[in-house]
Amino acid sequence: MTYIISEIGINHNGDQELAKQLIKKSYEAGANAVKFQKRDIDLVYTKEELDKPRESPWGTTNREQKLGLEFSIDQYKDLKDYTKSLGMDFIISCWDTKSIDDIEPLDVCYHKVASALATDLSFLKKLNETGKPVILSTGMCTEEEIEAAVNTLDSLEYVLCCTSTYPTKTEELNLLHIKTLKQKFPNLKIGFSNHYNGHDACVAATALGSECIEFHITHDRTAYGSDQSASIENAKGLIDAIKKVEIMLGDGEKRVYDTEVPIMQKLRKVSDTCLG
Repeated sequence: MTYIISEIGINHNGDQELAKQLIKKSYEAGANAVKFQKRDIDLVYTKEELDKPRESPWGTTNREQKLGLEFSIDQYKDLKDYTKSLGMDFIISCWDTKSIDDIEPLDVCYHKVASALATDLSFLKKLNETGKPVILSTGMCTEEEIEAAVNTLDSLEYVLCCTSTYPTKTEELNLLHIKTLKQKFPNLKIGFSNHYNGHDACVAATALGSECIEFHITHDRTAYGSDQSASIENAKGLIDAIKKVEIMLGDGEKRVYDTEVPIMQKLRKVSDTCLG
């Protein structure tokens, strides 16, 4: 079965109750996991970047905007406990090594490597110290960079085909890269991280054999935030479609179904088969 990750990311806009609503929405839709993001903004961004003007619900600088999107560890613990009470996995993408240390006491199910961190070998080696299974996104990466990341990560479980634009253009999804990854890394599970704003990319990725589908979830695609327009509102509709495709794919073995027999008896006039 496809492992389905509903990424809340930063779409909660710093509102813990909205985060819980999105967790509940993910659960009701049938997701296996929810995912958040964690940053130490002083490590991820330069002082010059943080001091730049930016109008947001939290103030007039980048720093105020970035701080407004961050939860404390206690808040993350509460969100993890709520997620686990619903029977789902809790995953976090850390964006710096300090955040890995901060998050480790929560005992997350997976560490997720965001595409932006895929080429940071010191960050990947820090993940190795946790011993936790890892999911790797490959947006913005060359084949050589993907191979270097795969060779660096000790506990890598999933590699996700990905394009890091929000939302991704149809012609830039390149879903056949899923097949390339399957051929190149036969011992790993291959999936798809979606930034397309419709359902069809995830459904097509499932048909191509993705073992993991990750998509951003939102309560409102017009809400404030850089990821909202690349997110999915009707998560249940999407997950229902993924599960239906899984059934449609079958097992690849040709058979005559019982439901076909009366049609065969009615329509087939010749039953001899030429085997030579």
